[in-house]
Amino acid sequence: MPLLSLPQQTFFLYSQKTLSKFTKALLFLFSKMSTNSNSFQNYPTPLSPPLPSISKDIELARAMTASSKSSVFGLSRSDILYDDEWLIAVNKPQGIYCDSLLASVPRILADPADSDRLSEGNQASPYELHLANRLDRDTSGVMVITKSHKVAAVLVKAFTNHKVQKTYVAFCIGSAPQSERITIKSGHGRSKFGAWRVYAAGDVGRKLPGGSIVRDMETTFEILSINGKRSYKEPSEPMKDEENTIIVEEKAVIDVDAKKDEIFVRAFPRSGRTHQIRLHCQYLGIPIRGDVKYEGVYEWKGRTYDAHELHAESLSFQHPITGFPVLIQAPLPLWASQVLQLVTD
Repeated sequence: MPLLSLPQQTFFLYSQKTLSKFTKALLFLFSKMSTNSNSFQNYPTPLSPPLPSISKDIELARAMTASSKSSVFGLSRSDILYDDEWLIAVNKPQGIYCDSLLASVPRILADPADSDRLSEGNQASPYELHLANRLDRDTSGVMVITKSHKVAAVLVKAFTNHKVQKTYVAFCIGSAPQSERITIKSGHGRSKFGAWRVYAAGDVGRKLPGGSIVRDMETTFEILSINGKRSYKEPSEPMKDEENTIIVEEKAVIDVDAKKDEIFVRAFPRSGRTHQIRLHCQYLGIPIRGDVKYEGVYEWKGRTYDAHELHAESLSFQHPITGFPVLIQAPLPLWASQVLQLVTD
């Protein structure tokens, strides 16, 4: 009997010790899993809706059309808004990709005698061309291209540090705001599905799926006309009006059954986030006409719109070499000119 009981007793004591270590290991693993689970659940929640299902096919068709147009696109002298030995500014058309526009710059900068050889690819451009700013495929307006690495570094830094003032105009459809001037501040980032979304201002700095973080974005809107009423104004530095500042912390409440107005706005983006103006217009309930990605109407008053109506109107900055102030303005596109023809005081 003692010979039999001793191994059983020894085995019991050994198992208890092993189980104790195993239990501690399990508790450690569960705590790590719990921490990871909590951090996943604590990712910021986007406050703007996901992309509408209708946008997928429409955007694909638009992209294919733009690729065809961009492949044969060439700048003309009339597209040049500003030119000196350090940089050139051009008026980008709607439906053209930025990189295609950049590729067409060397030929327009070349001497007439060299232009044919450049077009055939037989001569390298003497310039180190860089896009100082980018515009969405369907956004028209001012684009600045620098002619050397040195100038590019200075001007890109100016954009990053918000030293460049920008104005845009857009035609929106929605319930007209009560205020003539609105400043909206929010977060900006990519959702787990890869789409750009509005986040709460309080979420700025928080981590998103994939490792990026929520960044701040701020836009001031000036209402230029509602249903053809009020007068157009020249671009100006927006006045700060705390009473009309919206700090985004929750989802917008949009009355989908409310009367839809035609609203012509000017936007002053302080930050330069991707799709910033389009996202903020969507949040305010006045999405840009034709902007199907952000709930803009695709059809309006019997007409179908093949692109969104957003135009980069002006850029002003300190010249990266001379230090002199530079203001570059692009002529308004046809859709904006037509709006202004109907505006009354």
